Amino acid sequence: MSSTDQPEVLSSEAIPLSQTNNTMPVLTERHDPYQALRHRDFRFFCLAVFLGSIGEQMLSVAIGWELYERTNSALALGFVGLAQVLPVIVLSLPAGHIVDRANRKRIVLFARCVLFLSILGLAFLSYTHGPLLPIYGCLVLIGCAEAFSSPASSAMLSQVVPGDAYQSAVTWESSSWQLASMMGPALGGLIIAIFHSATPVYLIDAVALMVVILCVVLIRGKQPVIQPSEKTTLHSLMEGLTFLRRTQVILASITLDLFAVLLGGATTLMPIYARDILHVGPSGLGFLQAAPSVGALAMTLCLAHLPPFKRAGRTLLLAVAMFGLATCIFGLSHIFWLSLFMLLILGATDNISVVIRSTLLLTRTPEAMRGRVSSVNTLFISMSNQLGGFESGMAAQLLGPVAAVSVGGVGTILVVVLVAALWPEMRRLGALSEAKE
Repeated sequence: MSSTDQPEVLSSEAIPLSQTNNTMPVLTERHDPYQALRHRDFRFFCLAVFLGSIGEQMLSVAIGWELYERTNSALALGFVGLAQVLPVIVLSLPAGHIVDRANRKRIVLFARCVLFLSILGLAFLSYTHGPLLPIYGCLVLIGCAEAFSSPASSAMLSQVVPGDAYQSAVTWESSSWQLASMMGPALGGLIIAIFHSATPVYLIDAVALMVVILCVVLIRGKQPVIQPSEKTTLHSLMEGLTFLRRTQVILASITLDLFAVLLGGATTLMPIYARDILHVGPSGLGFLQAAPSVGALAMTLCLAHLPPFKRAGRTLLLAVAMFGLATCIFGLSHIFWLSLFMLLILGATDNISVVIRSTLLLTRTPEAMRGRVSSVNTLFISMSNQLGGFESGMAAQLLGPVAAVSVGGVGTILVVVLVAALWPEMRRLGALSEAKE
């Protein structure tokens, strides 16, 4: 459209009142990219997310390095993910039930205290070169803490910002997490390189957790008043699953994310690509691993400054389809810069999916069910992350890495087509704040 074809938009600030036939000027609401950050409680919440995520990333690097250094066993590394995901699978539904019945802030504080003690245990075992079984025991406790902390934190977000700031809050929370994902592994690796030990990493993580606990304590948002339910405990446990089955747009968004993670194995197989396909070595691997987080962080900053989504459903479908296409191109590429760019696209499009899905969970879920629905979401995410890595490894073993990644990308695109066909509600989904069944 040329400039002469543009409709003339007149702001009330540009027209004197006398020239408007004595009618009141129409005020257009401006988008505030920092809407959520203007709330004190959310700033503390966001800082807690950032520091907690940095600690989580540093812990992942430290525990992986230490166990492999001591055992030289890939199986020992495999048990790390298993020890952390099994408690989430077992406890997610009960945790969601408790989150909807108890004070969410206290649950977050209790879970963070358990995590703090577990990290101190890992520091002690690292310093004394303790046996492996207690190390895995600490990891199981960390998984238990995560099973309660994640749904409680997700549900608690509605207590620190008003409803009209949900998308802004999710965007900035995601930005904090992505920034931590970029900084955490580098900091963890640097500390290990300086001290030649993982022990300082655990201690620094424990200090960060102390600050996280303080931030949560300083949050003033009150627990919403939830009427006690007369339903049985078993029925209450299953209500989260029942609600998702009835709420088609949320179910469709979770399905998209679940299968995109399951089938998109580019990130899992990056070490193979760096060494055997792109031939860029460890330094190139570092750039490849950082690229998705860089793309995601750039996208969160864009989303924060752009107006809210007007056609969220189509945007989500297109984003996941682009995720699949970028996965295909990465799988086939033998050019480093092209592979790097595709990983940037992967991170950016995945972040769009995260923001839309998380905002839907906040805007469409009744206050009394936020914990149970968030726990089901946590369960799906945890299972897809772990099973996705396993699926990618098995497919690469059977088909080769190039075929495994490329076929996974095609599968992701096919899932988008199926979701669009099976859930027309997703295609029709407009503004997130106005979404209705």
